[in-house]
Amino acid sequence: MLRPRDPRAELAALCERGLDWHTGGTRALPSAQNARHAAVLVLFGVLDAVPAHLPSAGTPGPGTLRGGVPLDLDVLLLRRAPTLGSHPGQIAFPGGRLEASDAGPIAAALREAVEETGLDPDGIEPLGTLPSLPVPVSNHLVSPVPAWWTRPSQVAAVDHAETVEVFRVPVADLLDPASRANTEHSVGGTSYRAPAFTVDGRLVWGFTAIVLSRMFDELGWSVPWDPDRVVRPDL
Repeated sequence: MLRPRDPRAELAALCERGLDWHTGGTRALPSAQNARHAAVLVLFGVLDAVPAHLPSAGTPGPGTLRGGVPLDLDVLLLRRAPTLGSHPGQIAFPGGRLEASDAGPIAAALREAVEETGLDPDGIEPLGTLPSLPVPVSNHLVSPVPAWWTRPSQVAAVDHAETVEVFRVPVADLLDPASRANTEHSVGGTSYRAPAFTVDGRLVWGFTAIVLSRMFDELGWSVPWDPDRVVRPDL
């Protein structure tokens, strides 16, 4: 019988050892010298007593998913406004560009999360940072900041000109093989695939899906899924 995992400890250990995003040349920046730096808050926590939907593959034991991930583990996401100039309408982590007043990626991620979702930063425990991941379409280098919600607070879209909705997604639902897929795109005439998730009628793709997918793989949380399932973003 699998022993339930300690997600917080595993996330902290991942920050310590780091990872390779395995994106190859598909995310080369158009102007690395002029790249803008940003940070996002990848916030996990146990937000309520309602478990995630049971995954379609296998029958987990009480309180755990296959692999030992707790069913009540969540991650915080938001949907960007469709009128934004970059990544309009996409599902994303809270976050944004580093400002001169920010002490670093962690400070920037927390500041932006407060501005976008209204969460209480006193209830957030940053666990570290992961290597920056290039976002070519906006020429950004983005640092993911995994964090743990020690004292959950109410969240909502603060500025609807930037954020349409703020919501949490059970990790178990993201890990469900029925939720996993790939998107396809071409770079220099070559076709590439990138991770995606379909949960509750929402499509998570692009930067956000790459970060979640690689983290799940490195943490040993992933379960087998069909990589030939391809979905198309509604651009």
